[in-house]
Amino acid sequence: MKTLVIVTHPSIETSVINKRWVEELKKYPEKYTVHELHKVYPDGNIDAEKEQQLIESHSNLVLQFPIYWFNCPPLLKKWLDDVFAYGWAYGSNGGDKLKNRKAALAVSAGIKKEDYSEEGRYRYTLEHLLSPFETTFLYCNADYRSFFAYYGKENEPGGNEEEENEPGASELEKSAQDYLNFVDNL
Repeated sequence: MKTLVIVTHPSIETSVINKRWVEELKKYPEKYTVHELHKVYPDGNIDAEKEQQLIESHSNLVLQFPIYWFNCPPLLKKWLDDVFAYGWAYGSNGGDKLKNRKAALAVSAGIKKEDYSEEGRYRYTLEHLLSPFETTFLYCNADYRSFFAYYGKENEPGGNEEEENEPGASELEKSAQDYLNFVDNL
């Protein structure tokens, strides 16, 4: 069975990393289903039953998103709240649809890796910041497989962020290939 990749990026057209990852995933429709929440639900009204059926028809689940204020975009949080419902994702009334399903995250961090450390600028690791997702998957008895991350090159205030934040072509291609390798080895 295929891997379902839930992509949540409010402006994928202007994205560099997430857009490139989506382009690479879409080259292999026999392996991956790319499901872009902002395109499917521009009004934010999620069809939970449809989403649950989509998850059930795939063996693996990957949530792909940019880190927003050290969390996920709001639509992904709403999606989790609506879709991972009692009686489906957890609970005593048949809530086992995520049980043993391989699940992972793919995030673009936008900040240097060294800044995501106890000694770094933000004092917390990306592992720490993403722990609510891990805990959610564990609570639902899914087989959480960690995360794939692309760290950016955030500048100090006043720098030319657009120019310096863009990854080089080879770095971008390596990231896309490493991402597919991560998903293939869940």
